[in-house]
Amino acid sequence: MFPRLPQKLSVPFNILGDEAKLAFRNQPGGIAKLTSTRNIPERDSYWDQYLTLFDSASDVFSLISANDVRRALYEAPENVATLIRTITTRLFNLVSDHTFPTPPSASVASFASSFIKSGGLERNTTKEVLNCIRVLQRVLPVVFEIEGDPGRVELEVLWRKEVVEDSHQVDENASGPQFVIEDDDEDEDDEATVQSPKSPSASSSGKASTKKTMPSIAERLFSCLIDLLFCCGFTLPSKIQVDHYKINYTIWEKGVGSTADPGPSQPYEGNRTEVLRLLLVLFSKQIYAPPSALFTSPSLYTLHFVQHTPRRHVLTILCSLMNTAMNNSHAGGGHLMGGVAGRLPYNHLVFKGEDPRATLVSTCFQILCVLLDFQSGSARDVPASNPDSSPAPTARTNAFRYFTAKLIFHIREQHRANDFAFILNGIVAIFEEQMASMSNLLPGSRKSVPYMLETIIFFWKMIDLNKKFRAYVVDSDKAMDIMAYLMCYGLEIKDKTEQHGLCRAISYIVQSLSAERAFCQKLTSPIKGHIPQKWVQMGNAADFLIHAVYAMVATTSGALSSLYPAFIIALSNAAPYFKHLSVTSSTRLIQLFTSFANPAFLLADEGHPRLLFFMLEVFNSVILRNLSDNPNLVYGIIRSHKTFEDLGTFTLARGLREIRRAREAKEERTRPSVDKGKQRADNDQHEDASVEKARLLRREGSNSVDLEQGNPSLDNIPDPVRRSDEGGPAPESVPTSPTSASTPMPSEKAMGKRRMGRSLSNEMTGSLERLALAGIGRNGFVPTQEWVTSWQQGLPLDPILILCSELVPKVQELKSSLNGANANSAIIDLLRSANLEHLLPPPPPLNPRKFAWTDASIIWLTSLIWGEIYVRAIMGAPLGVWNTTSVRLFYVKHTQTHPRQITETVSNVVGGLLGRTDSSQSLSQRR
Repeated sequence: MFPRLPQKLSVPFNILGDEAKLAFRNQPGGIAKLTSTRNIPERDSYWDQYLTLFDSASDVFSLISANDVRRALYEAPENVATLIRTITTRLFNLVSDHTFPTPPSASVASFASSFIKSGGLERNTTKEVLNCIRVLQRVLPVVFEIEGDPGRVELEVLWRKEVVEDSHQVDENASGPQFVIEDDDEDEDDEATVQSPKSPSASSSGKASTKKTMPSIAERLFSCLIDLLFCCGFTLPSKIQVDHYKINYTIWEKGVGSTADPGPSQPYEGNRTEVLRLLLVLFSKQIYAPPSALFTSPSLYTLHFVQHTPRRHVLTILCSLMNTAMNNSHAGGGHLMGGVAGRLPYNHLVFKGEDPRATLVSTCFQILCVLLDFQSGSARDVPASNPDSSPAPTARTNAFRYFTAKLIFHIREQHRANDFAFILNGIVAIFEEQMASMSNLLPGSRKSVPYMLETIIFFWKMIDLNKKFRAYVVDSDKAMDIMAYLMCYGLEIKDKTEQHGLCRAISYIVQSLSAERAFCQKLTSPIKGHIPQKWVQMGNAADFLIHAVYAMVATTSGALSSLYPAFIIALSNAAPYFKHLSVTSSTRLIQLFTSFANPAFLLADEGHPRLLFFMLEVFNSVILRNLSDNPNLVYGIIRSHKTFEDLGTFTLARGLREIRRAREAKEERTRPSVDKGKQRADNDQHEDASVEKARLLRREGSNSVDLEQGNPSLDNIPDPVRRSDEGGPAPESVPTSPTSASTPMPSEKAMGKRRMGRSLSNEMTGSLERLALAGIGRNGFVPTQEWVTSWQQGLPLDPILILCSELVPKVQELKSSLNGANANSAIIDLLRSANLEHLLPPPPPLNPRKFAWTDASIIWLTSLIWGEIYVRAIMGAPLGVWNTTSVRLFYVKHTQTHPRQITETVSNVVGGLLGRTDSSQSLSQRR
């Protein structure tokens, strides 16, 4: 009666395909055959199900586990090789097939009509291409992790080149230039095309009978994926297709390098994400090598992509990724109801379905960060001919880094500012969205931006590579707002151990910005951006920066001690431009100084005196350049003059005595019943500091610093900044960092005097010597008098001591003659009118300390970027692409999973109504 209907029907018309999927997982002819049957032929029908069975990425990752692939690699590696060859070959053929991409069905009626006419479902080439991509995403990470004999599958299959008889020579046509490149270093063409030509992009120019080496599968795969990124009807609107040439190298969205909008992108966002995710999987070969091999064993995939991708494709890919990431305002608004829901509080707890736009933006950022960061092997930047300049990329080392540094995005010079403004506004919009999520009256009512780390790293790479963009940023009126957003976000995440890497990146960005004169000149202007109320400070941008740095140091209990140098250097770089600092900001600077000058912190690590040196530079810059504009800070220095004077006579023995007294005082507070009459300290140990220092200096034959004796005391002036018994930040070690390595404490004169370390016990009693040998800090560092002398004599104390000697008597006189507010007002007026130019030395030339890249910092940042990508992939389970694989670039610490909340159940239901798919659903949940 119905001869055209299929003879076997299941799960109404088998539209859902659950029966076949369950059979693939459980039956011998499914995934189990990959291991149980050896040497499956390439033309076997077994491989067809890998292209037609799966309906989504979650199906692939649920039905094919990493253990399935790993077991096959060990028991039947030839089958895994055949799987890769078969999938890639069919992918290449599908892309060139005239039926690809399959146009979407107009309606359910047309779908049913085609079903009945054909006796089954018509072939869907778009689905087959997506399944090829998804299977490679599942299989390749496991292939990458394997070492030894099974690991040879990768090289034998993906990188092996074949020699053939016939070859086709491809000739590409070019269209009019859309923007040009500043290319002063090479003799290549200056113009780069990004628009698709009106004629075929490739044509056969002839055949030759000579032998030729064909590209490997990996090389062909990259070419195929690039074509898929710009395939009309798959990743680009069909309306821009010219004739039958479906590959059109057009920038995805309006923005950098393109003033034309190719059309709506919503129907193609999922396909773009799939292709980009496979590119990311290919680049991830790097995470399976240890950090020590980052420069010697680079990822062949990333190396090929950054060095052998044609220039025209590099520019098109670069601009497409940038524009998609910068047009992030579309995220969450693709659906009408989703756009309305996006403005409701706690919408992310109810509407938790995956947002395709947000996923695409996040993936674009990840690709950009990976490409702009890659410096392994021959992709390392080339040292500049000028020794004062930093290494720079070239078109041959890393084309993406090079063109990011050299790009002038239009033919006419005046259009550059518009492109820079587009990038800057896109980054600022993301920062503002994150600040809005942090400053809501209802806690947690707005979702945090999921790609904040990638945005910050991308911004860092842009200002690091492109000098003109960096100049544009620091000259813009948003420079102070960007600094405030970065510091606020750092303060928000500083207590999360897993986010300390991002805090470190923020510290280096702030240091880099502070080295720019145009940036520092804007520190006297207020913060205009909206930041969380708890971080709002009265005053100018300099006041905010000081408060933020103080909060980073004082509220983290030493957990961020490796960040201290970068933040304090940022203050030192900006100090020559400090004006009209508030009372609280001045107090914070003094508190930072007294904390770093506390012996418990100063003697805890070899690098800690460097922080004290930088803080003294801050004070000297203010005194020598803007003395009358900062009376509050000068008043704070005068009130703490005793601390500065003690540094001039500081010795190891006196520092250890102070540490011991502080420990004894702490013990007495914790044990009040102890007889306080029992004191272990002898009176003869409390030798006058100046006498002790003089004896040490006589022994080494050097002259002591000329300090006036009998300076007037300010004991009758209340000091709001007192040193506590513990004092200063927790004594944590400062590991060697690019900041500390590039900014050694300048004390050539003092470093040459190392003759006092052989007789420690002569200057200290046995108890103090035992205290020093036991180590002050947590890392067991043992200070010596030789080491103390090496840095103590290089401290720049002269301007501060001159200021104290001149102004302390005047302040004391006013304090004794006046009372209360009148005295403070008179003192501020006195300091505001003070002029010590005839006594102070001339200010030294400005020499800001810039952040300098080292091998250690490059490895650290690469690990940080890939660590974030790895974690984000796990959070998107079951698409944990690299989950359960042996990552070697960084350490993975798994935490216990929390039980599902009821809100997830509600979100799955409502999310289905919105047309979104919940990535947490798996096949087991549908059974």
